[in-house]
Amino acid sequence: MIKRAAGWLTEFIVKALTKDREVFDVPPCDFAKFLFELRLCDVILVEGRTRISDVIKTITLSCWTHSALYIGRLNDIEDKELRKLARSFYMGSPDEHLIIESILGEGTIISPLTKYQYDNIRICRPKDLSPQDAQKVIETALKYLGTKYDTRHLLDIARFMFPYGVLPRRWRSCLFEHNPGQTTKTICSTMIGKSFAAAHYPIRPVIQRTNGNKLKWFRRNANLITPKDFDYSPFFNIIKFPYMGDDMCVYRNLPWDKNGVVYNDEKECMRDKSNGKNKEKKDKHGILWHLLQKRET
Repeated sequence: MIKRAAGWLTEFIVKALTKDREVFDVPPCDFAKFLFELRLCDVILVEGRTRISDVIKTITLSCWTHSALYIGRLNDIEDKELRKLARSFYMGSPDEHLIIESILGEGTIISPLTKYQYDNIRICRPKDLSPQDAQKVIETALKYLGTKYDTRHLLDIARFMFPYGVLPRRWRSCLFEHNPGQTTKTICSTMIGKSFAAAHYPIRPVIQRTNGNKLKWFRRNANLITPKDFDYSPFFNIIKFPYMGDDMCVYRNLPWDKNGVVYNDEKECMRDKSNGKNKEKKDKHGILWHLLQKRET
């Protein structure tokens, strides 16, 4: 009875944390161009719209709350056994653009990339990754399919971000444990980090100079990798496709508001009085005008 109640409570909390908020009125990126430019092993960064995403933003101090690995279409997986494994986790069209990701409440799964077409996303592309190593990265990632999402790991990352004096970093933390054998739990960025490590591809390595004035490279603990590390890494190119197109001359013709209305975020606006236009006009943004008037009184 207690076990059943605990399971129900866990399921309720997970649903509350992973429920998406409303999508943007205008997509932040041109998804058609995004799909056209994708390559195998591109890391997709996502700015999530869930409560758990807000928690991750607070922990990592970054807007990027989720990462996924692009594995192409099913036929792009060269190994027949791995292709068969992928097919057992994805029953959709073989022509769909696919990603592998670890999600709270679902574990490590294969998803169509179209699920993020209305989100703020970007590509982090590993520089000069060979086709052979790309298959190695995908092979390693596919072996995580079916593993559960490691909630404890996420909490440990939060604890690791605290100053040492507040809470000792190594105190009862699984981030520094070496667990031989098959992995049973993971999170999105750790899974991707370990997949690139299998191909000896750097993300944010530690580089030291030896006594002989030579450089020695050390892998960073993959358990500490977060989505923003792919954004910061000098070994990944950042590729973005703004909704208005990639022609920078377009900015001169953008239909900017001329009534002095500026937004703090998508839901809160104010009027900029620095331009001298203090005349009260009804703003076309609907109910937000009432918020603006309330601020000024």
